[in-house]
Amino acid sequence: MKIQRKYMAHYLNAAFSEPEAKYVRLGRDLEEYAPELSANVEKKSNILGETSIVIDSYQKQGEVTPYYAEEGDPLFEKLQAILDGDLVLDDLKTDIVEVKLWGDEDGAYPAVKEECYIEIVSYGGDTTGYQIPFNVHYTGVKTQGTFDPSTKAFSPAA
Repeated sequence: MKIQRKYMAHYLNAAFSEPEAKYVRLGRDLEEYAPELSANVEKKSNILGETSIVIDSYQKQGEVTPYYAEEGDPLFEKLQAILDGDLVLDDLKTDIVEVKLWGDEDGAYPAVKEECYIEIVSYGGDTTGYQIPFNVHYTGVKTQGTFDPSTKAFSPAA
């Protein structure tokens, strides 16, 4: 049986460097969120006409567009603070949790938390509302664990 897309959830930590995480689920206005993997591929051909291929790493990035600003949303407040303060470097660092909602174990779902950086692409938008589209750049620093959507809490694996 196919797994519906709504069961692969992405929670972005809107608290950034604050001690207590404030996870916000991405997707309210998104028709698609699909982190793209850009592989580092090395191909070599030898004198026998054979080709060897080595894939030694991936760079992962996700695009959140559109993102409509909503008053009281902690993610909007952080994105606006980034714009207003021209924030750069570690001020853009946070984490994102990918949660597999099809693997329920008493409300704690299998999850992977990964460090990331937020890049705001533009702001403004059209008559449909104030928009702040952004990219999520994953660092590859991951922590396995579980996530409880009701409390929005990530627990690292023991």
